[in-house]
Amino acid sequence: MTGPLLAPAGEDAFEVPFEVLTAAPGAGATPRERFLQHRRTAGRSPRLERRVVRVRGLDLAVWLSPAVPGVAPLCAVNGGLLFDHRSLWPTLAPLAVGRQVVLYDQRGRGESQPPPGLRAARLEHDAGDLQALREALGIPTWDLLGHSWGGGIAMLAAAQDPAVRRLVLADPVGVTGEWLPPLHAAAVERLAAQDPPAADRLAALDPAALAEADPERHADYAVAFYPAWFADPSLPALAPTTRAVSATGAAVAARLRREGYDWRDALRALSAPSLVVHGDRDLLPASQSGRTVAHLPGARLAVLADAGHMPFWEAPDRFFPLVDAFLSA
Repeated sequence: MTGPLLAPAGEDAFEVPFEVLTAAPGAGATPRERFLQHRRTAGRSPRLERRVVRVRGLDLAVWLSPAVPGVAPLCAVNGGLLFDHRSLWPTLAPLAVGRQVVLYDQRGRGESQPPPGLRAARLEHDAGDLQALREALGIPTWDLLGHSWGGGIAMLAAAQDPAVRRLVLADPVGVTGEWLPPLHAAAVERLAAQDPPAADRLAALDPAALAEADPERHADYAVAFYPAWFADPSLPALAPTTRAVSATGAAVAARLRREGYDWRDALRALSAPSLVVHGDRDLLPASQSGRTVAHLPGARLAVLADAGHMPFWEAPDRFFPLVDAFLSA
């Protein structure tokens, strides 16, 4: 199914073509069934090599699957601002069958060194690290995949680095910050219908307090919010999150909430072919990915039916073939 994705009232005018990918026959009627089927049939994940790589004065923890000669590696950028590479591994292991996958912990997250002067931490610093990481690893060209906030990091990095061959964005944040303020109320409303105690826990937290860089407060909020990202309320128990505390991530998140952002000018330099994948039941509206595609030359938008913010878990039967075909073209 294809059609135009239109801008909601009050947003920049755009109309972009998109395709809606529905589940294949027998792939499972619900996101839960698709998730379980994928887990049953997935092969063994390749062993990762861990390295410590010096990037712009900081030691970053990096993991690499085996190299595949003649194929550009894929660097995967996790979202969440507080979290580390484990939110994408072994989830993305199917993409490592035909290419090397590079994962890393962003500065001050996971096992990577925090920067000095945390009050100045910005998401743009994370984006600037990617080209330096590629060069430090001796990789002449690679593809980027970014999920959620990692999508923002990946698109800014691709705009700065001409050695990015292809770009994949999975349910990325919007090109401006206007999507963020309504998100809390939408999450409480969804959880009220799916899991009232979870809705009460989230409703008791004030998102306005996240304008301050309190790592514990940001960690508590991320855990309370997590179940609302899923289209199927049974999936958070099958793919639970861990509580991540990061002073760097909290500083970046607080700045974005406090000051907002607008990346439209920065993205004009991006020339790599791009694929944007978005679940139609994501709390972060698919119209935001429509806006993103409108700002990326030659980008393609695929909307996955009956999927939320985690399409690699909720729609693996469509997500992995789609991404693999795009990267292999």
